[in-house]
Amino acid sequence: MGILAASLLAIMQQAMLLQGSAAPPAPTPPNPCAAEEFAAFDFWVGEWEVYQTGTETQVATSRIEKVSNGCAVRETWMPLRGGGGSSLTTLDPQTGTWHQLWVGGQPGRVFFEGGPVDGAMVLTGYWGQDAEGRANLVRMIYTLGEDGSVRQHGEASVDHGQTWGPSFDLTYRPKEG
Repeated sequence: MGILAASLLAIMQQAMLLQGSAAPPAPTPPNPCAAEEFAAFDFWVGEWEVYQTGTETQVATSRIEKVSNGCAVRETWMPLRGGGGSSLTTLDPQTGTWHQLWVGGQPGRVFFEGGPVDGAMVLTGYWGQDAEGRANLVRMIYTLGEDGSVRQHGEASVDHGQTWGPSFDLTYRPKEG
């Protein structure tokens, strides 16, 4: 074996030894938003046709998806008569409170907060005004139906939650095909 071949063999052996002693790559850290508490609103995730509850009157389509590494739920609301809007909902793991920001087709935004209550997601915030100009406190209650639909039932209060009245009632049905 010539000097050049012997030197090349020695270099290759040295390289193989160095490769074998290299530390294995660090494991991927666990996803902090894969914890069970971040799944409390997953029943709403899907592609939906939205109807006035109890009717065959479709008012919108809606896409609900997990985003931001599973740390948030985003709705893209597409009413049949234009306008549209989006919400982004996430859990604050330090307080256990869910927060939603809604931005619709008109200027402004609405903040809701709440969390799971008896198998439903309940979010409350101030949205709009009544005929006398008083701020409406709105409570939205999302419940999963036995048929896989999701009901979003809204109630409004003009006395800071002492009394509540119906505001809206929608049923999200899984989009076909």
